[in-house]
This record gives sequence, structure tokens and C-alpha cells, in this order.
Amino acid sequence: MRRFSCWNQFLCMAFAQLTYRESLRDIETCLRSLGSKLYHSGFHTKVARSTLADANEHRSWKIYHDVARALIQRARILYRDDKFLDELESAVYAFDSTTIELYRTLFPWAHAAGHMKTNAAVKLHTLLDIQSNMPVFIRVSAANIHDMLLLDELIYEAGAYYVLDRGYTDFARLKRIDDSGAFFVVRAKRDLRFSRVYSHPVNKTTGVIADQTVTLTVWRTHEAYPDHLRRIRYFDQEHDRTLVFLTNNFVLDAFTVTQLYRSRWQIELFFKWIKQHDLHGCD
Repeated sequence: MRRFSCWNQFLCMAFAQLTYRESLRDIETCLRSLGSKLYHSGFHTKVARSTLADANEHRSWKIYHDVARALIQRARILYRDDKFLDELESAVYAFDSTTIELYRTLFPWAHAAGHMKTNAAVKLHTLLDIQSNMPVFIRVSAANIHDMLLLDELIYEAGAYYVLDRGYTDFARLKRIDDSGAFFVVRAKRDLRFSRVYSHPVNKTTGVIADQTVTLTVWRTHEAYPDHLRRIRYFDQEHDRTLVFLTNNFVLDAFTVTQLYRSRWQIELFFKWIKQHDLHGCD
């Protein structure tokens, strides 16, 4: 493995990602088919499956972590003048997780939970920059880790917007976002207990049914979030359903808030892309 440098290892795995290789054997076969072109592509030694497997097992994964962070930062600069919505000057992030099923024979340590007890699985927790469509935070956890706990690992950017699904409705954690000077838009749970303080006028032609200032009435939730919240009810005509959102932003137009939540769909597309192009069971 001494002759197989970190650079060659990185080139192999980058090649695998860009060309959708499905295994180490597939990588080896494709690279060897290049013949003399292999050297001119930057590979200065023969690529053997066993050598690449040893390198992946014994060398630190941090080389990919550091390179990815550098590339993401450079790529985000390209989008800094673009606006997701004309009304917004700040960044917009969506946070969510997805479960990735694995082969139990290859990943016996990845214990699944719930309906997936017979399989192995991990969770991929991701904070996606909506403007550039790039992840700025990723954590891989056991499949039985509650999504909400990963909110504690985020460092919130003042003035930015964080879009969350209702599974992240924890008012103590939402208050931490508010205390950081950032804004959140989260889908409310159906059993939310609140008292209406004020009703704002709405343009019902946009689908907005109600725009209210509310306060939480259950003692535990009120203690966690004692400040006022903004509650917006919206009829999604496309899917024939009514959605309710909570936010700590009282300045944006109510319809803009609904469009912020709509942007959360981009993280679902990102997860779909990840699952289509990951390396399935590199042997």
C-alpha cells in the first residue's frame, strides 16, 4: 500500500463517483481498460482491487471530508449573487434525514429499528443550502437515533432561515434557533395547543387561509417557548390539503413563508439523488 498514494486513492474514489461504479472490482476493471491513458489521467501506479480495499480500510476518511468541505465552499461562492426568492437576502436551509438500507451481511453493526428490524440501516442527517442545492452539514447515525437530537449539532447563522418538517417540532430547540437570531419555518403538529392573540389580514387568492399571532397554552411548551409565534394556515390546491406552519418571522408576507416551506422539497430530491448514485456494497 506504500506505493499506492493518498492521491491515487482519492482519484479512484472520485472516478467511481463520477462514473457511477458499483464495486471495487468495477473500479479496477474500468481503470485497467484505460491502458496507457491511466498514467496521463494522474494514476502513477497499477490499481488493484485488494490495494484499494486496504487503502480504504486503513487510511483516514478525513481526506474526503476536508476536500469536500473545500469544494463546497468554493462552489457556494458561485451562487452567492443568486436569490432563492426576491424578498429574501439571507440564506435558506432545509434540514431533514433519510434512512439508507444496507446489507446485513456486509454491515452487521448497522442495526435497524422499527419495521426494518430484519435489515441493516443508517440515517443520513443533512442540512441543505437551498440556494446552491449543496449540503453544508451531514451526519451519519444509527437508524434508531431520533432526528430531533441532530438539531443540537447545528450552529445557526443569524438572519438565515431554517425549514423543518413537523418531526422537528421541539419548542426548546426552536427557541435556540430564535435566540441565535435566525428564523425557522416548521410544519405544525395537529395536536398543537395555542391561544390566538391577533389575526392578520390575508390574501386568500394566494391560498393563505389564516395568518395569526399565537401563544402556546400547554405549560411545558409555553415554558420552552414563552414568546409569540406566527401561525399560518395554507390550502395547497395542487395536493388538495391544508397545511399549518409556525414561524418566528413576523415580517415576511404569509405566502412567502409558505413558499419557504415548499422549498423543502429540494432536500427530498437530494436524498433521491444520493440513493440512486451511492456505491452499493463495494466488495
